[in-house]
Amino acid sequence: MLIYNPETSLPIWTQRRSWDEPKSVTPQTRDAFARDRSRIIHSASFRRLQAKTQVLGLHESDFYRTRLTHSLEVAQIGSGIVEYLQRNTACKTCTPWLPSAYLIEAICMAHDIGHPPFGHGGEVALNFMMREQGGFEGNGQTLRILSRLGEHSLDHGQDLTRRALLGILKYPVLYSEVVRQDDVYQSLCDMQDHDFKTLDMKPWQPPKSLFDEESDVRDWILDAFSKEDQNLFIQHQIRDQQHGKARFHALDTSIMDIADDIAYGVHDLEDAIAMELISEDRWRKKVMSQSAFRACSLFDAGQITQWLFEGSSRSRKRGISHLVGAFITATQLDEQADFEHPLLRCQVDMKSEAAEALAILKQFVWDYVISIPEVKSFEYKGQVMVMELFRVLWANPERLLPRKTLIRMDAAHHEQHRMRLLCDYVAGMSDDYAKRLYAKLFSPYYGSIFDRL
Repeated sequence: MLIYNPETSLPIWTQRRSWDEPKSVTPQTRDAFARDRSRIIHSASFRRLQAKTQVLGLHESDFYRTRLTHSLEVAQIGSGIVEYLQRNTACKTCTPWLPSAYLIEAICMAHDIGHPPFGHGGEVALNFMMREQGGFEGNGQTLRILSRLGEHSLDHGQDLTRRALLGILKYPVLYSEVVRQDDVYQSLCDMQDHDFKTLDMKPWQPPKSLFDEESDVRDWILDAFSKEDQNLFIQHQIRDQQHGKARFHALDTSIMDIADDIAYGVHDLEDAIAMELISEDRWRKKVMSQSAFRACSLFDAGQITQWLFEGSSRSRKRGISHLVGAFITATQLDEQADFEHPLLRCQVDMKSEAAEALAILKQFVWDYVISIPEVKSFEYKGQVMVMELFRVLWANPERLLPRKTLIRMDAAHHEQHRMRLLCDYVAGMSDDYAKRLYAKLFSPYYGSIFDRL
């Protein structure tokens, strides 16, 4: 086990996987976590988020959020939570372990870079295509990009610090550890004949996990903890007829997770109101009718309603801002006694009345935005495109793949590795790129030999 020595020039949590490789002679003048944040901001995978769907379809308007703007908002909320807790928490044993603004912003900005085109629809589609070859899951792809595929280093991706990778490790369990093993699921996996347009996608929600290919990365991240902490941290909950579920995450992850929930429940609500997908009447019937929201002491629900539906962007933004601020001030530091190390023992959660109010908002957004046919039709179309592209590219790699991707696939030693590399290529597409490639391959009236792949 690696031991933290406060007298060393580089503590264990700022170590990178390239630790044993020759270092640049250029002196480092910036904080290690500031460099993590810079590597995220300047990465191709982060920039591609500007062309990936958050909830509402791209090009519906330049106002609505993309994965990129969502990630920036999560980072802002995350740093707001840290700042609030540093000033207001009563848990003095955990306060010294709160992340810096640089660190939490790096974690929050990176948390969605593994998501494929067309949001969770594309994620489910790729998991179906990879069902017998290790699966696909957006959080697992995030770690893969940061530790393998990113352009900063040849062998270690973006080569972030150990603590940054720990914070991004939202589900510290491997795919093979939590994927369903029952006969019903296995029989579904074995099916060969399928029509993508009529395929039932509900069984193919992926287990929240890492890919088995990144098990060594997980081991390196957790090597800073005692064996007892490591063994407990990677435990999962076994569920009948469902995928297993990770039980724990680290302190920084708990902050990112709450910030993500706030952005999902509040900022996606703003988009829906602006797009007139939600009326004031429906809001009053489904949200204001619930006492847990109406009576929440953190905000004036009646005043929030007035601001949200007053009709001007200025008043709507005021209501959204008040909600975000209220949820930030409802966060608190707690401890789970089973762990020895503070980064695992300390957790940030939300006071119960705020958690109930936020859950109501999230459910409302799910029921009346994410799940409506107008949104689901775009998700369905994206799923079909992703699966068709994957199948055709796998069958015709020499004719259709970019040369760099083909060279990497040809160098692979087994089929699962080849398929994972193709999955990396498809998952890295933006929504627009996937649409253009689909049209180029399947429409006789679209495309040119001058279109670059």
